Amino acid sequence: MQGQLANLLPLVLFFALMYFFLIRPQQREQKKRQEMLRSIKEGDKVITTGGMHAVITKVTDNTVLARIAQGVEVEFQKSGVGAVIRE
Repeated sequence: MQGQLANLLPLVLFFALMYFFLIRPQQREQKKRQEMLRSIKEGDKVITTGGMHAVITKVTDNTVLARIAQGVEVEFQKSGVGAVIRE
């Protein structure tokens, strides 16, 4: 009985380490990104995942309208926002 428990201990330890070093930080980053996407508002300066710099002009549930140049606006998914530039 003790031999079986001793054999399981490294496996349990391995999964605990995987959780604390890989899964938990990834969940924290995902939560932070979701919060950033929820907080997008008109006038925010953003960088898209494609690398374009833009200013948000309209926000809906799933999409944003962004001005990338004078007189040029594009609509894309909120998930396309890579970062919000806070100055």
